[in-house]
Amino acid sequence: MSSSPYSKTNTTFDNTLDILTIRPVPAFSSDALYTIEPQYHQRPDLLAFDLYKDSRLWWIFAQRNLDVMEDPIYDLTAGKQIYLPQADKVKETLGD
Repeated sequence: MSSSPYSKTNTTFDNTLDILTIRPVPAFSSDALYTIEPQYHQRPDLLAFDLYKDSRLWWIFAQRNLDVMEDPIYDLTAGKQIYLPQADKVKETLGD
């Protein structure tokens, strides 16, 4: 529709999703038990940026805490306790 602000947007993608590859995040003895603070309530991207300097690593929290998180966004609630892997362990796990 021409009245849409996106009508002239160039799209170079083919409207398909890639295959989801689940990457397990193992537990390490150095993982810190952390109580989610209000500023991170349902914002795993902000927590990932503050911890790992990369907001795209938001999924790490859900993968590391499968026992307490089913939804990676809506289950990240203020007051919930989760384990946070150290940045060097995340890099090691991802092969960076």
